[in-house]
Amino acid sequence: MSDRIAGIVERVRAFMETDVYPVESPGGREEFYSMLPMLEEKRQKVRDLGLWTPQVSEEWGGLGLSLWEFGQISEVLGRSPHGLFIFNCHAPDAGNIEVLTTQGTDEQQERFLRPLLAGKIRSCFSMTEPEHAGSNPVVMSTTAVRDGDEYVINGHKWFTSAADGAAFAIVMAVTDPDADSPYARASQIIVPTDTPGFTRVRNIKVMGDEGEGWGSHSEILYEDCRVPVTNLLGEQGKGFAIAQERLATGRIHHCMRWIGICERAFDMMCERAATRQVKGGLLASKQTIHNWIAESRADINASRLMVLDTAKKIDEEGPDAVANEISLIKFFVARVLFEVLDRSLQTHGALGMTDGTLLSYWVRHERGSRIYDGADEVHKSRVARRILRNYGLRIS
Repeated sequence: MSDRIAGIVERVRAFMETDVYPVESPGGREEFYSMLPMLEEKRQKVRDLGLWTPQVSEEWGGLGLSLWEFGQISEVLGRSPHGLFIFNCHAPDAGNIEVLTTQGTDEQQERFLRPLLAGKIRSCFSMTEPEHAGSNPVVMSTTAVRDGDEYVINGHKWFTSAADGAAFAIVMAVTDPDADSPYARASQIIVPTDTPGFTRVRNIKVMGDEGEGWGSHSEILYEDCRVPVTNLLGEQGKGFAIAQERLATGRIHHCMRWIGICERAFDMMCERAATRQVKGGLLASKQTIHNWIAESRADINASRLMVLDTAKKIDEEGPDAVANEISLIKFFVARVLFEVLDRSLQTHGALGMTDGTLLSYWVRHERGSRIYDGADEVHKSRVARRILRNYGLRIS
């Protein structure tokens, strides 16, 4: 790690200690909008410190960090539910910023990207549909039919994260149903959320939490929703390719965030074990606890090395060269996340089940880690099929 990156990591770590951890709500229960004025104050402090949007190029006002460099920042920010939002590098905005930077027209960048970079608005990404498996985005029912200088969008989406309060959605819709390749059927189109025909039906309850604002997942209806053809993001029929562009880097961001959660849960486990009296002495004197601490340390270290190695290869070779590695880290780190959380929760006993710590919040909100951005089973199957090709076997 260079001196520059080490210095940035240390400044971020110090800010988290002084300004972020102290304002966390017990159990993560306080709703987004009630916390927003305080969060905006913290966001302004981050701007003043020159740490805003660290993942963005210097040309666009960020720190110009590589994926490998930002991964180390993302881990520190991931230790709190608020970290990534306060630094303006949270999903889905981070992914939308990335594709608008690479695919957006001058007009799109001026209208949508600049206010997003400034933190003046939020956005969402609308791809998953209730009628189809989200792990196979080439199969979808939402359509965008060209009518003169407009696209007319009709469809049903859900788990459109952060749609509540978002200024615009980037929507995946079928524009070329008869394309030779199923990967060339869909396009991505920018839809302002105040467009007639865009209806946010509800925030979906996830593990009992409905959420709001950035911390929510919505069901959306598009009913004769008209937008100008100039809202097409990139080329028509390139929606799948653009989605893959954002998903590769997004999986690095998610994995490093999960490692940050693991580190926080690990600290909580060790602190609890070192102070909790049980029959026969401290909880930390028990061999089972020793096993959990040692196994967690090994799991977290292995995860970090795997993810940063993959990030480095993406920086140097591009995501297509490390498709296996991306799948490996996705299911491996998701598993480690829940094993570490479960050990920490078990160490806390009944307290771990309550809103007295963040453990119950993370168990509820991060269970989806094994489903979104490709379910574990899909990634494992892809890895296995690629490996088996080396043994002369091709499985369709």
